[in-house]
Amino acid sequence: MSVSPSRPRVAVVGGGVIGVSTARELARRGADVVLVTEGSLADQATGRSLAWLNSFGGARSREYHHLRLLGVDRYRTFAARVPGSSAYLRFDGGLTWAAPGEAAGHREALAHMRRNGYDAHWLSREEVAAWTPGVDPGAIPDEGAIFNPGEGWVELAPLVRWLADDLAAAGGRIVEGAGPAEPVVENGRAVAVRTGAGERIGADAVLLATGAAVPHMAARFGARIADATPLALLVRARPAGTALRAVLNTPRVALRPAPDGALVMDSDAAAGEVVVHDGGGYEVKADTVEGLLREASAVLAGHPDLVLDSYGVGPKPIPGDGEPVLGELDGVRGLFVAFTHSGATLGLIAGELLAEEIVTGGRGPLLSAFRPGRFARGQAR
Repeated sequence: MSVSPSRPRVAVVGGGVIGVSTARELARRGADVVLVTEGSLADQATGRSLAWLNSFGGARSREYHHLRLLGVDRYRTFAARVPGSSAYLRFDGGLTWAAPGEAAGHREALAHMRRNGYDAHWLSREEVAAWTPGVDPGAIPDEGAIFNPGEGWVELAPLVRWLADDLAAAGGRIVEGAGPAEPVVENGRAVAVRTGAGERIGADAVLLATGAAVPHMAARFGARIADATPLALLVRARPAGTALRAVLNTPRVALRPAPDGALVMDSDAAAGEVVVHDGGGYEVKADTVEGLLREASAVLAGHPDLVLDSYGVGPKPIPGDGEPVLGELDGVRGLFVAFTHSGATLGLIAGELLAEEIVTGGRGPLLSAFRPGRFARGQAR
């Protein structure tokens, strides 16, 4: 589908990393871009992401693994070309281990990663300190751990601000606080976005990059997107002087450092303790947060006393088959969607590939496995 006049008008709905990244890439390709977001930039799932940059493991498809590798590659290019990006983007590796006696799955993952050329090493407890500082070797099980030197992390809020500034410099417009925005479809084609305040923004194409809301929004236009979205709880601890640089993924907590010396952490178990009220609000118990802080302290050298700074809770977008959903809806010309787990890892590359398809009307091979129509056709893996 070609959106073309000479300067196509594109409306992007969603102020997370994929929405802002795509809007920036569209503006750089000459599109007339308006990005609208219900609240503030990065105030939803992007603001609650651990933001581990990786393609660890072996369960995903070959196409998804390749896309994630490209995602990490784009961050490396960004790090090399954007002055000051080292303040919020680091490549100090990732260390992962299983519960004692449960390392078989990790051994299989290591073998899979090595077969595919993904840099991965099995470390003994004694080797961990030499590869990545700040970890208590006593927390490592007898079986050891996997270290992936090429992995990293990104603090998404400053990245999104940089992308938004670049979007504005390229002539794009950003509308924050727009309220719930909806595509306007006429005669089977997306022609505008209507904001919560009632403003109608005309467009030749519309991208829905609204995170966990995408399946529901797409369903209004007859598109089925399988949805496995859970809750996520991200806790931030105040700076504690730890030497940790890598991302840690342990049986009971995942954590990484933040640019100011703070630590951010999450776990599926902690998220499972969040109380969802009938009115839609969330209740996070103090015991849940304190327990997560204790688990983080237990894997860090010196077992620092971690003190809560803040936390965020809300949906974590995950498609029903675990693979990204990226591209144009089959039933509505000019209406594109972006719905994926690993939004941090894919943030830059997804923006690039979506913008190219929106502007040129072509269908690139890198997104062929991830198109939303696979659910209607029963092709979802």
